[in-house]
Amino acid sequence: MSFSWDEPEGLAARGTLIVLAGRGEHGGVYERFGRRLAFDAYRVRALGDPAADPAVLDEAAELLADESLPGPKVLVGSDTGARYAVEPAAGPASGADALILAGLPTGPWAAGGWETEIEARTACPTHQARLTRDPAFRRGALDITPDLPELRLDRVRVPVLALHGKDDRVSPVTAARAAYADSPVHLVEFTGGRHDVLNDALHRTAAATVVLFLERLRLSPGLPLIAEGLA
Repeated sequence: MSFSWDEPEGLAARGTLIVLAGRGEHGGVYERFGRRLAFDAYRVRALGDPAADPAVLDEAAELLADESLPGPKVLVGSDTGARYAVEPAAGPASGADALILAGLPTGPWAAGGWETEIEARTACPTHQARLTRDPAFRRGALDITPDLPELRLDRVRVPVLALHGKDDRVSPVTAARAAYADSPVHLVEFTGGRHDVLNDALHRTAAATVVLFLERLRLSPGLPLIAEGLA
């Protein structure tokens, strides 16, 4: 199931974001992110967890090929969704104009219970409450590291923005830096940020960083887009 948020009536759409959710999540988890980006006239289509449902990647490909959706088209992946987003963004015929990777997983992690998992996911009490009440959210999914596609960022020829929390215990920022070290990725680190960086306590800052990236992409496609680091 996909979730959609569109630009306000009377405004021209400025582009489309296609979100691939992470472990345990569904597209509706990104409602706050979707509404915020839609307010800035970007269309958002949030899909499920491709690690649990491979058909999600087919949905993403259809959206990238959908000529009724305005460009630039940007693939956004969170957690394992970030790993799965890289392959569809590779190659000149992918249809993706840029890639955003949030909370890239770099190795196995075991929560040891729901309270530990929810604290590691996000420091935002609103999002913690949403996940706790959500019957469609799968608790304990972070404890499972599925077979993930190889991180072949060398094959990606579009701008890449990476967002990562400095306090991410699920995927430590030092490991994320190492994963991005040999690639032309613009990494933005959030002080105090945890794993679900798009839905964390700093979600407004994360969304603003994404909007700045998108606006620069519209003006100067293919050029360096954002300075590294965010204290």
